[in-house]
Amino acid sequence: MTKNPSEQPPDQSASSLEKQVRIYSLATTENECIIFLEELAGNRLLPIWIGIPEGQAIAIRFSGVVLPRPLTHDLLLGAIKTLGYGVEKVIVCDIKDNTFYARIRLVKEGSTLELDSRPSDAIAVAVRAGCPIFVDEKVFANCQTLSKPITEDEVGKFKADLKNLKPEDIFKDLKRKKNPGPGAQKPRPKSEESEGDEESPDE
Repeated sequence: MTKNPSEQPPDQSASSLEKQVRIYSLATTENECIIFLEELAGNRLLPIWIGIPEGQAIAIRFSGVVLPRPLTHDLLLGAIKTLGYGVEKVIVCDIKDNTFYARIRLVKEGSTLELDSRPSDAIAVAVRAGCPIFVDEKVFANCQTLSKPITEDEVGKFKADLKNLKPEDIFKDLKRKKNPGPGAQKPRPKSEESEGDEESPDE
C-alpha cells in the first residue's frame, strides 16, 4: 500500500453532506487497484476499485517521476486551465447499482461548471490540481466502510485483510437501476481487461 504524502486543510465551504477526504492508500493487485479515501473529520475509510491504468495515473503524482509528455489527466487539466477555469473540488457524489459517480467542479470568474466523471478520473485530476476531494454522506451510508487502523497490530491486520477483500464485501443491498448515468463506474469481472470507459466496482 502507498501512503498518501499530501496534506490539505479542511475546506470549510463545503456542504454539510459532503465529507472531505484524502487518499489514505492505494493497494494494487494483479488485475486492479483499490484506492482508500480517508475521512478527515472521522475514522471511516471508503474503498473504491479502479483499473490499473487509473491507479497508476494517481500514483505517479506522488512518485516524483518527471514525464516528457503529458498523460491524459495532465492534458485534461491543461485544457481546463487554458479555457480559463480552475478546479475547485471533486466530489464522489452518488452510488447506484454498485456504481460510483463523481463530479469535477470548475470555477471561472465567479461562475461554476460541473463535469460528470468516474471517481478515478476525478481523483487523478484532483491530485494534479491540488484541490480538495469530497464524498457525499449518502455514499458512506450505502457502502460498508472500514475503520482506519491506528495501532501497529491493526495496521498489520488491515493489510492482511486487503488480500481477500472483494467488492461484494463492501456494497450493501442497493436498488438496481438499469441505466447508469455518464459519470459512473461499473463493477468489472476479474477476466476483463481494464478499459478507458469502465472500471471495477467503483469507480
